[in-house]
Amino acid sequence: MTIAKGDKLPDVKFGKMTADGPTQVSTGDIFTGKTVALFAVPGAFTPTCSAKHLPGFVEKADELRAKGVDTIACVSVNDVFVMNAWGKDQGVGEDIVMLADGNGDFAKATGLMMDGSGFGMGLRSQRFSMLVKDGVVEILNTEEPGDFRNSSAEHMLSQL
Repeated sequence: MTIAKGDKLPDVKFGKMTADGPTQVSTGDIFTGKTVALFAVPGAFTPTCSAKHLPGFVEKADELRAKGVDTIACVSVNDVFVMNAWGKDQGVGEDIVMLADGNGDFAKATGLMMDGSGFGMGLRSQRFSMLVKDGVVEILNTEEPGDFRNSSAEHMLSQL
């Protein structure tokens, strides 16, 4: 079953790079008591993700915060080292929290997984964005395979 508006996020762990190296953070660490704009991409360093999706949230970070977003987070079924390198490559700085869902636990638990085997990518997160308030989904924007409209930073801003 796919997560929906009004549902509480599942309790899973993400990988996150810190100054001291990789660490694990829980859903609660990221979402409890905060308003979070979360977006998911099928893969770090992939064309649409690197050219449009992540850069859009970096560009619109100040506008999202002005609309009440405390944290902006990007998640992908990649390891913490890849997510860290991609964040550096894209110049996210402190604007975006890069979360590694290395085993796809979050994607599976939310029902937002896709099979990218036809592209040699295996099981991945589908492209989506969501606004989460204190761990509860307020807005969920999913995409059809190959599309990029509903999950953009611009679209999320239009919903706030």
